[in-house]
Amino acid sequence: MFEEFFVERLTSLRNQKNVSAREMSLALGQNESYINRIENRLSFPSMQVFFYICEYFQITPQEFFDERNPAPGKINQITKEIRNLDDIQLDTVMTVVRGLQHKPK
Repeated sequence: MFEEFFVERLTSLRNQKNVSAREMSLALGQNESYINRIENRLSFPSMQVFFYICEYFQITPQEFFDERNPAPGKINQITKEIRNLDDIQLDTVMTVVRGLQHKPK
């Protein structure tokens, strides 16, 4: 069960970043099939490589395993950008977010 979640999460985050398994493998300093082997359940990363994976996605290990957060990298990016807004802009963003949360009936 843990391995299944790990693989699905890794694949999802990689797809969100829009990079191939080969590109990600090479960016991590691994051979070109490394991520593909993990996604095909033929291998599992060491703890050190797991930390590199999190760093690659610019997320924490906790965010990697947070099932309630489907896009932690995007959330972190939005949070970083929001810090530059003034009070009126923040109110506008809050209104938009609340509007998006309400689903049409």
